[in-house]
Amino acid sequence: MSKMNPVKSKSISRRDFINTSALVASAALVKPFLRPGLIEDFPVSDRLGRIAASMVDIKIRPNYDAPNIGAYYEDKVIPWLREVIGPWPFRNNQRWVETPDGYIWAPNVQPVKNLINTPVSVIPDGMEGIWVEVTVPWVNAILDNPPARSSWWAWQASNNLPPRFYYSQVLWVDQIKAGSDGNLWYRINERYGNPGDLFWAPAEAFRPISSAEMTPITPDVENKQIVIDATPSHQTLSCFEGNTEVYYCRISSGKIPFKTPLSASGYPGFHIWRKLHSIQMAGGTNQAGWMIPGIGWATFFLGSGVAIHSTFWHNNFGEPSSHGCVNAAPEDAKWIFRWSNPITPYQEGDITVSGTIGTPVKVIEY
Repeated sequence: MSKMNPVKSKSISRRDFINTSALVASAALVKPFLRPGLIEDFPVSDRLGRIAASMVDIKIRPNYDAPNIGAYYEDKVIPWLREVIGPWPFRNNQRWVETPDGYIWAPNVQPVKNLINTPVSVIPDGMEGIWVEVTVPWVNAILDNPPARSSWWAWQASNNLPPRFYYSQVLWVDQIKAGSDGNLWYRINERYGNPGDLFWAPAEAFRPISSAEMTPITPDVENKQIVIDATPSHQTLSCFEGNTEVYYCRISSGKIPFKTPLSASGYPGFHIWRKLHSIQMAGGTNQAGWMIPGIGWATFFLGSGVAIHSTFWHNNFGEPSSHGCVNAAPEDAKWIFRWSNPITPYQEGDITVSGTIGTPVKVIEY
């Protein structure tokens, strides 16, 4: 990375940043900027897919029994031509993605875009940082304070892999600097759940999140409820206002032996007790645990750490896949986050309540 120098630029006010949508980084489908070792020259296509498994077979037809004609490996970015239906025995998902080379099973490929941003050059006056979203398939970063503390980053370092952020991750930026080439860099410092790791990454890969897009949805409606159908063959989430379903999506609940807890029979459900724009989540033991950074739109409804949240590491919605949480596609998790109570302060990106203030969440199985 080139030498860092503080940006000398006219400051902007906190109010201007929060209220003026023009300051939100614009994005367009263009050929990406090139930073040796940090970002690749991704394919140019209206739709892209990132391989989210260690390896996926390329089939000649969208069928589990079809011959393999090749393979893609983790983080390969490919044109997503279309999604089709084809058999995969004993699985809920029968979705396949057609690529220029053949067909791959859709749950193993993350839908992504390659949107390059005009960076914000300074942290607005009165603000400690800005919330951003990754808008490229992936971007490598540089650890500012080695060695890595998080097991996620430590594992990558032990395998000679660079730190990497993925499309749709939500992160906190607390510093902005310019390299000797004039390009801007953001310092990524996860605000919640971070054991202390700091990263620098090219600013063009991140879109600042404005307060306007976080406006609560129907905040005056009081009788809201979320119903999660965790039946293995169903895997759905519905948002109700009274008896009217206002939102519906597919989810992935906990996979055996980590099933999502069900509501007690006859009980109205759990209640949302904490919401965060982003958090680094962890579980298990040091020997057999897991840790995932930059999980966006986390809506906790059970004190043991069970949440509805955005998911970037798989596309298997419609089948149990999690360690107990409710995985949702980024756009679904964000809508639920904005619609549900309590309302999260924009700048802090975190709120905790007690009792029955939060929207009730009912988890059922048929």
